[in-house]
Amino acid sequence: MRSFAYDRDAACQYATLWAMHRNPAYPDFSKLGGDCTNFISQCLFAGGGIMNPTPTFGWYYYDLQHRSPAWSAARYLCNFLKTNDARGPVARQAELSELEPGDIIFLTRGDTAYHSLFVSDISGPVALVSTHSFDAYRVPLSAYSSDGAVFMHILYFQA
Repeated sequence: MRSFAYDRDAACQYATLWAMHRNPAYPDFSKLGGDCTNFISQCLFAGGGIMNPTPTFGWYYYDLQHRSPAWSAARYLCNFLKTNDARGPVARQAELSELEPGDIIFLTRGDTAYHSLFVSDISGPVALVSTHSFDAYRVPLSAYSSDGAVFMHILYFQA
């Protein structure tokens, strides 16, 4: 497999463009449990452009009926990023202090991710995040409360 750089700038530009709006090329999952992870997946795809078409356990979106659970559900994307070493985005779990623009934060209850946030910028020690469902653009991470969080640093994409 070949690895390709993750274009953090392109992912962040996508987040800037679509954080407060919906890209009509994708469905809006707001009434189907939330649109946060769909938005995060779109940002990741904008920065890498390589999907993992593995049925059930991959990360892909072709249309509403042909998508993986990881494309639109926080717990599945979190698990995918923790374990993927094949096609698509490859990441590692990190500390908050290691995050860069373009990385992902999952808010958790117990061991289950329930909400995903895109790191749009870092301002000093503060991560500024963007997301959907409750649309936000460059909001301090401290605006969110949860039992815990998983921080994922995107390393590269593989094809």
